[in-house]
Amino acid sequence: MYNQFLENIIIPLGDFFNNSSFKKDLIKWRNIDKSSILELEELQKNNLSKILTHAVNKTKVYNNINLVGNNPYNWLNEFPILTKEKLKTHTKELITENYNDLTKISSSGSSGVSSSVYMNSKDLSTLRAGLIHWWEWYGYKIGNPIIQTGISPNRGFLKRIKDYLFRTTYVSAFAHSEEQIITILNNIKNKKHYILVGYASSLNVFANTAKKYNLNTQFKSVISLGDKLFNHYRKNIQQQFKCKVFDTYGSAEGFLIGAEFDLPYMYILSPQCYVEILDDNNIPVPNGVMGNIVVTRLDGFAMPLIRYKIGDLGILLPKEKYPKNKKFNYPLLQQIIGRNTDVIKTKNGKTLIVHSFTGIFEYISEIEQFKVIQKNLDGILIEYIKAEGFNKNILQNITDKLQASIQDNSFKIKFKEVDSISPSNSGKPQIIKSYL
Repeated sequence: MYNQFLENIIIPLGDFFNNSSFKKDLIKWRNIDKSSILELEELQKNNLSKILTHAVNKTKVYNNINLVGNNPYNWLNEFPILTKEKLKTHTKELITENYNDLTKISSSGSSGVSSSVYMNSKDLSTLRAGLIHWWEWYGYKIGNPIIQTGISPNRGFLKRIKDYLFRTTYVSAFAHSEEQIITILNNIKNKKHYILVGYASSLNVFANTAKKYNLNTQFKSVISLGDKLFNHYRKNIQQQFKCKVFDTYGSAEGFLIGAEFDLPYMYILSPQCYVEILDDNNIPVPNGVMGNIVVTRLDGFAMPLIRYKIGDLGILLPKEKYPKNKKFNYPLLQQIIGRNTDVIKTKNGKTLIVHSFTGIFEYISEIEQFKVIQKNLDGILIEYIKAEGFNKNILQNITDKLQASIQDNSFKIKFKEVDSISPSNSGKPQIIKSYL
């Protein structure tokens, strides 16, 4: 009953006063989930055509582009790659509406470059509706109680009202304390209908605290967002909270790129986001090959973001490898590698990703935390914090396992014991830091 009260009365009232369309957009996404492959392809093509036409007609950045023919995918090739640096310096030239009527949204700067985008009420509505529609895949209904970690600690009056109405316990992810987590988990003891949402690293802190103090808390599901969900995080969270962990992939700039459900891959929200995988020369790579993720938002009209280089590496799943039995007909993202600074390169052409290291370190309990730093192609420095039982033979064991993949004895692997390892500028953990 309460869920229906919120969806049928409170949300429509909010849409009326805010000139937004959240309920309409949420219903739209629920219906899109039922679409066939051909329907999704046609919808994406139409949405791409609309946003590119709008961008050319309304922005100073793109008004010199000539849209020839009627194929929007060909038009897209005429648009330049939008980097984070260009976004930061050309913000006003990308805005199509009155600057003062828009809402400013800032990214965390986890790639090293912070940026801001602007959205109108409808852009925000469809974005939030798309996100909630993902959560509904995992058993959430509007009004169901959730615990959410995030980096918006200043909950003003309106946000506190929203949190109360939507039964949201909001927890700042900037700095967790064990006391805080213990209190929250004890308050929901024996209440299995809660959903836990937040940064993967934050969720893992919750799981570690519950494990340390033997807290028997079970969630309905756990939703990871805004952070890299490492395999050892997923395993730890699932074992501790006795539920599935679902990973989602998007960005603060307004992209809902992909989300897990029934497959070991992510469904790409293709009517909202067009995904390209390009090499370092901005040439498309074949499906199944790693490249730079470049995205175009298809429903953001106040500030069109066309061919935005998000700063991550990823792989599209080849069509011939699509599972026959799957819940949705959206295209599939095979893997998110992480930031383009989250890889290690060698002189012999090898590339090591984060999992090349976590796949080794997750089985070494004698090391509490580590970070890999590369400044040139000659080698790497691994900073580490030792744990109980540590001895120097462990470092040689790590070297041997890494060299089995690198196969280049001239590639130097050095170690440095440290007392602490600093996170990235956004406060998120950073396992690899490349200066190349």
